[in-house]
Amino acid sequence: MSIVTRGFRGRRDVAPDLPPGQYLTHDFPVLSAGPTPRVDHDRWQFTITSEAGARHTWTWRDLLALPNEQPHGDIHCVTKWPKLNTHWKGVSLDVLFDAVDTGADYAVVRSYGGYTTNLPVEDLLDGQAWLVYRYEDDDLTPEHGGPVRLLVAHLYFWKSAKWVKGLELSDNDEPGFRETLGYHNYGDPWREQRYTGD
Repeated sequence: MSIVTRGFRGRRDVAPDLPPGQYLTHDFPVLSAGPTPRVDHDRWQFTITSEAGARHTWTWRDLLALPNEQPHGDIHCVTKWPKLNTHWKGVSLDVLFDAVDTGADYAVVRSYGGYTTNLPVEDLLDGQAWLVYRYEDDDLTPEHGGPVRLLVAHLYFWKSAKWVKGLELSDNDEPGFRETLGYHNYGDPWREQRYTGD
């Protein structure tokens, strides 16, 4: 008689290059805080609103006309799964910020469907953040945030807002949806900043 029950698999795969408390997965789970918005390309827009109220708006065609990049790397979910070596296509926020006169320290990211999250502006610049519209050579599906999501891979993935439609810049930090529910205000996976107080 076995002392280990059928189905017991022990600890999940742990890779030495993962942040603490994360366990390797090979799929791409879909987690959302509400219904999946369906946004057609012809009505999608992205707007950066400066702290002075100036608005800069790009349509889907505008976005595709901008220089694109193909960022790749690992992503980390607060629910403890990472996905390694992901490949995306999109536009660096550095390109969009070239048109914006701002000295703001913070941004609130707004999404179709009402989701929000907050980030320091410095985490959106210097090749750290993109508006991505393709994943692994396919258009980004609505379930994974299409037509366009934010990608800020160095923070937990809830900061990479799906269905993104804009940034509002401010001198003051304003917690977003998950942050007001007790998630960490910053969300660094290497420091295990999952919840308030971590």
